[in-house]
Amino acid sequence: MALPIATIEKIIRKAGAYRVSKSASKKLSEILEEWGVDIAQEAMMEAEHAGRKTVKDVDIEAGLRKVAYKIAYDYTK
Repeated sequence: MALPIATIEKIIRKAGAYRVSKSASKKLSEILEEWGVDIAQEAMMEAEHAGRKTVKDVDIEAGLRKVAYKIAYDYTK
């Protein structure tokens, strides 16, 4: 389930791009979806660790921090 290409194109344009190729929008969509799944999985583990079945915004924030750290660590290798 990919994120809508038109929405991704708007995000890229919002970043300042004048023209955006379909392939660029598609690639960013794939990356954001992959990272989103990773963040959601980390958030799920945070909720379970707290004894909850419901994922809350604080879990998403914690998941984002963990995934961001992993991404930064991978780029420094």
